[in-house]
Amino acid sequence: MTSRDAYPSPVSNLARGPLTAQVHLRAGGVSVVLDVSEGRIPLVTHWGADLGELSAQDAAQLTEIAASPIPQNAPDVPLRVGLLPQLSDGWLGRPGLAGSRPDGSGWAPRLVTTSVRLTDASTGETREASTADGAGSAEPSAAQAGAAPAGAAAPAAPQLLQSGAGTAVFSLFAEEAGLEVELTLELLASGILRTRAAVTNTAALAYALTDLTPALPVPLRAEEILDFAGRWTKERTPQRSRMGVGVHLRENRRGRTGPDSAHLLHLGTPGFDFEHGEIWAVHTAFSGNHRHYAERVSSGFQVIGGGELLQPGEVRLARGESVESPWLYGAYSPAGLDPIARSFHSLLRAREGHVDTARPVTLNVWEAVYFDHDLDRLTDLADRAAELGVERFVLDDGWFGGRRDDYAGLGDWVVSADVWPEGLTPLIEHVTGLGMQFGLWFEPEMVNMDSDVAREHPEWVMGPSLAALPVESRHQQVLNLSIPEAYAHVRDQMMAVLDANDIAYIKWDQNRDLIEAATRATGAAATHEQTLAAYRLMEELKQAHPGLEIEACASGGARVDLGVLEHTDRVWVSDCIDPLERQQMNRWTSQLLPFELMGSHIASGRSHTTGRLHTLGFRAASALFGHLGIEWDLAQATETELAELRAWVEYYKQRRELIFTGALHRSGGEDDPIWLTGVVAPEQDAALYELACVQRVGVAPHGRLRLPGLDPARRYRLTPRVLGERPTGLVWPAWAREDHTAASDRVAAPHTEPAALTGGVEMSGAVLSLAGIALPLIDPETAVLLEVRAID
Repeated sequence: MTSRDAYPSPVSNLARGPLTAQVHLRAGGVSVVLDVSEGRIPLVTHWGADLGELSAQDAAQLTEIAASPIPQNAPDVPLRVGLLPQLSDGWLGRPGLAGSRPDGSGWAPRLVTTSVRLTDASTGETREASTADGAGSAEPSAAQAGAAPAGAAAPAAPQLLQSGAGTAVFSLFAEEAGLEVELTLELLASGILRTRAAVTNTAALAYALTDLTPALPVPLRAEEILDFAGRWTKERTPQRSRMGVGVHLRENRRGRTGPDSAHLLHLGTPGFDFEHGEIWAVHTAFSGNHRHYAERVSSGFQVIGGGELLQPGEVRLARGESVESPWLYGAYSPAGLDPIARSFHSLLRAREGHVDTARPVTLNVWEAVYFDHDLDRLTDLADRAAELGVERFVLDDGWFGGRRDDYAGLGDWVVSADVWPEGLTPLIEHVTGLGMQFGLWFEPEMVNMDSDVAREHPEWVMGPSLAALPVESRHQQVLNLSIPEAYAHVRDQMMAVLDANDIAYIKWDQNRDLIEAATRATGAAATHEQTLAAYRLMEELKQAHPGLEIEACASGGARVDLGVLEHTDRVWVSDCIDPLERQQMNRWTSQLLPFELMGSHIASGRSHTTGRLHTLGFRAASALFGHLGIEWDLAQATETELAELRAWVEYYKQRRELIFTGALHRSGGEDDPIWLTGVVAPEQDAALYELACVQRVGVAPHGRLRLPGLDPARRYRLTPRVLGERPTGLVWPAWAREDHTAASDRVAAPHTEPAALTGGVEMSGAVLSLAGIALPLIDPETAVLLEVRAID
């Protein structure tokens, strides 16, 4: 919460007459048009395909033609569903703003818009529409007319504010409720829309806020829902359903994003896939309790929205205090899921301070040594890693306090003298001397009751009261960072470790849900403040140590959202590195995040979380499309495996520029045996595709495979690629072999190549992307690569 010592009163503006204006933003093939008619709450009259330049009359008429007829037994004015839906507009669904005062008032505020400012992102120019300026070229229509505030002047002519990418800020006031609201809506160059709301209490009585959730309209033709579920080691599992009257509500009360988070909530035309269907999607950029929802009402309107889920009493605004919702991101696509993913990737790649494309190959030691920290063993592991071309070495859990297992030590961020009598310096100097960066694991928000800090300050542990604690999870509790002294303890101990050592990277873990997350001294819920404190701590550490990278890890992939990525540099997709499971999890994590932000490691031969055995080729190919790393005790690898692993590391280094700048293209449904994942260079002069067989089906997957994203007018060389051991059951079609005529070579004995692979076959982009190529035969849980280069 923040406090405003002085806040403008819009009452004088109301006396000049209610505001009537339209706003039109255009970017990334998307148009957003908003209407403010006679001071009513901003209404999105269009969010979808680019409408081109509009006149003031066009924009005003759009509001008129979008107004629904008034049915029998309904309010006598057209229903208006604003950015913050409210009862006073006739909306009987979820309100966007909800709360109350101790006397029960303020629960249904009636917001009036008093001004709108539009800032053009390219020029920085700001224009403002207000009740003092009646300029405009169109008269208010009958559909725009509504009840003006008592005593207000006659309606002003509509004004049109128009730009490309830009930001519109609407000032609203609910006089009787004593609330000010500032609504911000921004259309970014990528075509991504984002909006948020800030509310200020202007009255003497405190205001207990219970909901601040913006919503965006979606046409009724969008009637199929895609969002995600999951659990630990199985994050981002897709689920589809049909939209009906009522609410599709995904609430998360874990105090973190969660392995079962909605991730993105899509609403689209039936049967949409990666390349087909009109889709609208939203994502709530917040790492604490949050919600996503879609709602359809019987009067024929539907919205999608999202925001923070507030616990009772978490936000109480005294006079002059404010609170702001997290960003709600929205994306529109006329042609399937991939354009939505590419829009989010463009957004993130354009952000200030985004990671560069030389993402260092990382070795994390957790699955190699667990808690067994031995200097000789770790330096040997570092030697082996450096010889393979690894560029970052990360020491995981177990280096601090009494942390010899997961029962003790969390919260004591001091290098253990028992395990590291000379400190971390010998290992760090060895690692950096080999030319690698050094990274270190922390879990700053957590605490074991068997720790010095918990013994000295049990009141810092979250819980419902001083007499009770929540159930333990992974033998740990949550340290309440909303208590200034607890925050300072963690910050100062972490700063001391970073100040004393050459540490380039933090793996920031968070291994349990926040259950009964309250300040024990008062019993007041504290998830909201805990989340903001975690963000603040990340920023303090990065400001004090420029260049420090932070990975968001939370029992693997339970903290993957655009809120935490305002403060971090990658996410750990999952604690499960089984390549078959990662095919699904990486596939859908990339619906929001580009590959350079997704930790994707080559696992040991037998998965530590599933027990499955996979070839190195499948493990490496499944990890290639991501920020590549290794999670494997290299001392147990054979020389043959090390040679193949070295080849994969080198292959990644040669192609990471393409992988981290290219446009994502995918094909293959959840029930299909072959999944395609590809990236196409911005200039469309190169592409890299992976074909992965994820299951065996009754009918062999013959037929053709299209390679999307290529320029139909250019000519390309297509080259099949297998690194290391040939996948079992692999039979290449004729186009991939030197001998294009030997039909007898179409079947080969296992583990033998039927004919030498070609150095590439030349054909047009139209053939590759529209007609397609014959698929190779490959066994389940194997993968091959296809390289494409322009030859013109």
